[in-house]
Parts: sequence; C-alpha cells; structure tokens
Amino acid sequence: MRRAGTGQTILYLHGANGAPVIQPFMQELAQDFNLLVPEHPGFGYSDEPPWLENIHDLAYFYLDFLKHQKLDSVHVIGSSMGGWLAMEMAVREPSRFKSLVLIDAAGVPLPDAQPGDIFLWSAEQMARNLFYDQTLADRVLANPPTSEQDKDALLKNKHTVARLAWQPRLHDPFLSKWLHRLDMPVKLAWGKDDKVMPLAFGQALKKLIPGATLDIYEACGHLPQVEHPARFCASVKSFIEGVR
Repeated sequence: MRRAGTGQTILYLHGANGAPVIQPFMQELAQDFNLLVPEHPGFGYSDEPPWLENIHDLAYFYLDFLKHQKLDSVHVIGSSMGGWLAMEMAVREPSRFKSLVLIDAAGVPLPDAQPGDIFLWSAEQMARNLFYDQTLADRVLANPPTSEQDKDALLKNKHTVARLAWQPRLHDPFLSKWLHRLDMPVKLAWGKDDKVMPLAFGQALKKLIPGATLDIYEACGHLPQVEHPARFCASVKSFIEGVR
C-alpha cells in the first residue's frame, strides 16, 4: 500500500485497471492529506485470495482493514469500480466515513443505459474508450507491459474484475435500495464523454443519494482525475475542507 502526506485521511479505491503507478493527482492530494492508496486483493502483484468471490467480500475486507488500522472516520475517493466498492462499504457502516467522492462509479443498473462492455473490448478499445484526450490513449498504447511479471499482473486484474463484476454486469441489483443510508456528504465527479459509465449513471446516482452533488467535466472520459487533475484536486480539497 502506498501512503503519503499528512492531515485528514483519504482512502483512494482504484478501478478495474488497478493502481500500478503513482499518478500526478495522487501527488497533489498528498500535499494536503494523508493519502492511502492500496491495491485490492487479487490485483497487481498481490495473491488471488480464494475468499474473494464478489464485491461484497471486497467491501467487508476493507471495512476490516479500516478497523485494524484504527481508522474510524475517513474520506474515501473511489474511481469506477472503486466508487462502487465505496458505496458498498458505506451503506454497511456509514458512521466510518466522513465523505465520499465517487468518480464515474459503477454499481447501479439503469433500464435505459448500459455501461461499456469492458470484458469484450480489446486493449486498444479499452484505452481509446477510457479517455476523451486521445493523446493519453496513445501514451498508454505506446507503453504496453513487457515483463512477464507485468503481463501476469494485467491478466490477474482482468480475472479479478470478472470475478467481481461479470454477473451481474458491473452492478449490484440490490445496492440502489440502500443508498439512502449514505448520510455523509457525497460528491460525484463525472466525465461528460465517458464511454465506460455514461453520464446517465452519474445523474441517476445524484437522485438516489441524499444530498449528493454532481460535478460534470467537459471534454473528459472515464477518468477526470487523470484528464483534469488540477480541477479535480482543487474540487476535492474544497469539498473535504467544507465537511464538518
């Protein structure tokens, strides 16, 4: 687990691609906060635990982690599948969380919109569909994993995501009815041009989560924190500093 900075604690929960490198937005947040960036069990170079069968198992794992670390009141930022995970954790033990920032989060189904089918996309399709700015996709595609260890980590990520989100596809059919339990401040951050979790999902979550606010990022895909790091970090800092 990466850890940097001092101040109020933020737990960052990554999405389906893992957290293989330190991103500029992480460095920026660590200037003002105690930032924790774990890699989920079954991702990266970690083992694939036999107990990890669904998103609920992962939620309880992190709740136990917070208890073990004596972190009784934390802010959570969750990206994509990590946003889904954050909601699953917070509906179970809302008192542990001071605030949530949900970035283009999965987790909730809609009758008239579908997420992108990440399980069918090629590596190039995935990179192209993650970003509005295609120079970022070009950069990803120009640096594929080369070592056997890195290739194995990528395959492990895909396998674990399939275990967590294959059926039902990228959602929990029961989560929506429990979102009223989120009594902490919640900010939704969404790319207007997201092809993985279209904006309709963010608009739906805004209605489902009491008091939630929705920030829409123009000219942005699935990862506002990567495509617009300065605006994202400033927004998060202002949001957290306003939490009482």
